[in-house]
Amino acid sequence: MQIRDRQSLSLEPEFALTARRASVSRTTGETDVQVSLNLDGTGQCIVATGVPFLDHMLHQLASHGLVDLQVQAQGDYEIDDHHTNEDVGITLGMALKEALGDRKGIVRFGHFIAPLDEALVQVSLDFSGRPHLSYGLDIPTERVGTYDTQLVREFFVAIVNHAQITLHIRQLDGLNSHHIIEATFKAFARAIRMATEIDPRRASQIPSSKGVL
Repeated sequence: MQIRDRQSLSLEPEFALTARRASVSRTTGETDVQVSLNLDGTGQCIVATGVPFLDHMLHQLASHGLVDLQVQAQGDYEIDDHHTNEDVGITLGMALKEALGDRKGIVRFGHFIAPLDEALVQVSLDFSGRPHLSYGLDIPTERVGTYDTQLVREFFVAIVNHAQITLHIRQLDGLNSHHIIEATFKAFARAIRMATEIDPRRASQIPSSKGVL
């Protein structure tokens, strides 16, 4: 596993932050995953995980979160998509944690309710430093295309544990599995965007009464 240092960037005359970028490589006996991201991007996305539906969801994450994202993965697809799906989530979570550093200046909390046709999904999150997932999706089918819908929860478990965030996902409505999952990723993306924005009222401070996250 390799993690590159964050780069320096001057954002405003009165304070300086580091560029919120990270590149992480993670190789195991099952997968080889590389993730690069820029939290202050424009939604550019180049992904090739070998799992087409996961690629589609990562594009939603980049586009609606305005995160520049590159993901390359090789996995043991001859078994199934489980290891690749999970390890992409792990590596993405690690990159997200690294890009935020000490989390100084961020809003910290984010929430969004995303509709997609009949589906409606609410996401609330906190970059608290305390991993927790409350998962409330009721996906009616076992697969979307070739993608095992049980892997949605595994993906978010992996991100939560390695980005160290508190995440609540609630399905308010929905009948179509694709719509439910895509609405979830879109809501997650917008919540991340909200939570990682710089709060101009305390841009040089860590957003916690404890002084650390």
